[in-house]
Amino acid sequence: MTQVRLGKTEIITNKNGFGALPIQRISYEEADALIMKAYEAGITFFDTARFYTDSESKLGKSLSERGLREKVYIASKTMCSTTEEFWSQLETTLTNLQTDYLDLYQFHNPAFCPKPGDGTGLYEAMLDAKSQGKIRHIGITNHRLAVAHEAIESGLYETLQFPFSYLASEEEIQLVEKCKEADMGFIAMKAMGGGLITRADASYTFCAQYENVLPIWGVQRQEELQQFLDCEKNPPQMDAAMKNFIAQEKAELAGDFCRGCGYCMPCPAGIKINDCARMSLMIRRAPTGIYMDQDHQKDMEQIAECLHCGQCKERCPYGLDTPALLEKNLKDYREQLKK
Repeated sequence: MTQVRLGKTEIITNKNGFGALPIQRISYEEADALIMKAYEAGITFFDTARFYTDSESKLGKSLSERGLREKVYIASKTMCSTTEEFWSQLETTLTNLQTDYLDLYQFHNPAFCPKPGDGTGLYEAMLDAKSQGKIRHIGITNHRLAVAHEAIESGLYETLQFPFSYLASEEEIQLVEKCKEADMGFIAMKAMGGGLITRADASYTFCAQYENVLPIWGVQRQEELQQFLDCEKNPPQMDAAMKNFIAQEKAELAGDFCRGCGYCMPCPAGIKINDCARMSLMIRRAPTGIYMDQDHQKDMEQIAECLHCGQCKERCPYGLDTPALLEKNLKDYREQLKK
């Protein structure tokens, strides 16, 4: 079993992590079966968030009912902007997860790097929660390179969670190396490119090259989970064929594309931005018919109601010109419908 050490946390866990965001889309029974399949296969790191609706509750119920709390690592996140929200969200999270402590508590994609004395009191609240035994380690997640670098350089955080897949740029790969030098754990979110990557073996092989990277695979079906478990049993190789495939993928997906992170939402015009802004890619990487039904057509035509308020552009952590990207995707979508 391949394991990874999350830096100075000294958490040592299976190289496959369980990303619990998708289980909010399935029933408690389905989530329980999926979580147990993961645990029985050796997965011990489970990542969720207060922001993921009932994900925490499903994870907590499954692990608690089987008395597995002390046998796994649970990470969650807070999107708090005040200390009052911090404590409220932490207590809700602990209740949902049916535990009295978190192994890792992370600031969830803040627009800045919380630090002691910055006037928000947020980092001080983290330290207080840690001194009370409610959290064991402090981490941060982000989509912004500048905030990520600041977090690493501050020495205040034990882990960084950042998008990382074979679509990563050299700048993102440098983050991994920088975390390694700082003895800071690196948790890879969106290792499947937010749904744009379709081959689990390629994603697994790419991440396996970095000994300090823990990918958390977002799964909601047992067959999806099984793909990563199979990769662990029979590790695919980074041979010439795999390198060529990844190079082709990077060439096709390079440039300005929506990662589907959702931080542009909600849209005042009701546009499902994180789906619609990458529709051109999705219809070419999945059976086209999936995205050509009446519901998707209605969603795409909503783009025509764009207010051009600029909110989505301001919120995008990747600096995309989101309104222009939406218009481009709508034009392409209409053309595809005519074929």
